[in-house]
Amino acid sequence: MVFSSIIFLFRFLPITLFVYYIAPQKFKNAVLVICSLFFYSWGEVKYFPIMIASILVDYIVSLVIERNREKKGICKICMGISLLFNLGMLFFFKYTNFFVDNINAFAGTHFAGIQLTLPLGISFYTFQTLSYTIDVYRGKTKAERNIVNFAAFVTLFPQLIAGPIVKYTDVSRELRERKMNLAQINEGITLFIFGLGKKVLIANNIGSLWNQVQDIGFSNVSTPLAWLGILAYSFQIYFDFSGYSLMAIGMGKMLGFEFPQNFNYPYISKSMTEFWRRWHITLGSWFREYVYIPLGGNRVSKPRMYFNIFIVWAATGFWHGASWNFVLWGLFFFVFLVLEKTFLLKYLEKSRVFSHIYVCFFLVLSWALFAITDFSQLGIFLERLFSFSSGSDWMYYLRNYLVTFLLAIFCSIPLVEKLYNKIKKIAFVNLLILAVILIVSIAYLVDATYNPFLYFRF
Repeated sequence: MVFSSIIFLFRFLPITLFVYYIAPQKFKNAVLVICSLFFYSWGEVKYFPIMIASILVDYIVSLVIERNREKKGICKICMGISLLFNLGMLFFFKYTNFFVDNINAFAGTHFAGIQLTLPLGISFYTFQTLSYTIDVYRGKTKAERNIVNFAAFVTLFPQLIAGPIVKYTDVSRELRERKMNLAQINEGITLFIFGLGKKVLIANNIGSLWNQVQDIGFSNVSTPLAWLGILAYSFQIYFDFSGYSLMAIGMGKMLGFEFPQNFNYPYISKSMTEFWRRWHITLGSWFREYVYIPLGGNRVSKPRMYFNIFIVWAATGFWHGASWNFVLWGLFFFVFLVLEKTFLLKYLEKSRVFSHIYVCFFLVLSWALFAITDFSQLGIFLERLFSFSSGSDWMYYLRNYLVTFLLAIFCSIPLVEKLYNKIKKIAFVNLLILAVILIVSIAYLVDATYNPFLYFRF
């Protein structure tokens, strides 16, 4: 499904852009809505009504709030309807089986789960539409009266299925009036190609090593190979997600939108606090603005502040998946963020070497918690990481993947961007680089059998 979705995107995007560019200004949003709904329905046609319902519920609720500002009771009821609908849909599709399984495990019952696939991007667009209603309720933005404009915001196909999470306030002006020029379109194409290259040429290639380690079995690999495998996954998830985000931001520019940055070289961080300012920036911003600050943020007593941080990181972990390992992953960061806030951060900021070693080591461990949902297998893998079991199996894989590892490391640091900014001034060289990345990426897509988008399942 994911492979065919990417191929479909290549066929879909040129036609969409052609129709979009020739359409009169006042019809561009309507073109976006129709094309976005078609794109979403092609992947999950049975969930088309859910998307329509998401548009209608939050559109109507926000208009009612706007027209009844002085009637606090009506506003609260409408806000409650939006919360119940959006979070209810998310919990029904994503978490029903999780709760059923846990009730059965603890109570010895035998309730049957539901056999439903997760709607594409539900975790992303649910948060987008919910942020809009909350902002209208707070009076931070006015309700959008044009339903076509609002539908365009909800359904924007570039970031619909895997982010970045775009708030209405980020694009409200552009929904009403936006201008495009060749420089912006050219920048969008460049970002799209680089994002595609990050995903296809780095994430896919290095991710296959982690896949092979899983196939071998955690109990059968040496300690060096176990570390190689989880390092590969660490790079895979970064280049997979940041690659798609860059593609989405590029497509947004081609359409006249400026989507927010979602990644800023997170693996150069000197603390976990800094890492979460650089990783999945739009998600961190969402939880800070709509969960942490409403709970009191850091304007409360220290025990309450730590409780607020606990809630945010338990929710962040749970947002990523209906499994206890994701909750554990979120709480893993909670512990380190509290330690840093309490005393550790001042020492890390003074360090030039230890701080990076600290972040890299514990980040790799965190990705083991993230990647392995079965706790028994997780235990075996963690034991293998620290058992110092010898073996020569890792040498074969290191030889095969060394170039990809070096490329991943190089592309994880800002130096690559600085070099490109100098090279791109030579038009012919810039065009050649982009053409090579695009052609090789398409060749890999056509030929490859291993091509997951990790964050599509969230």
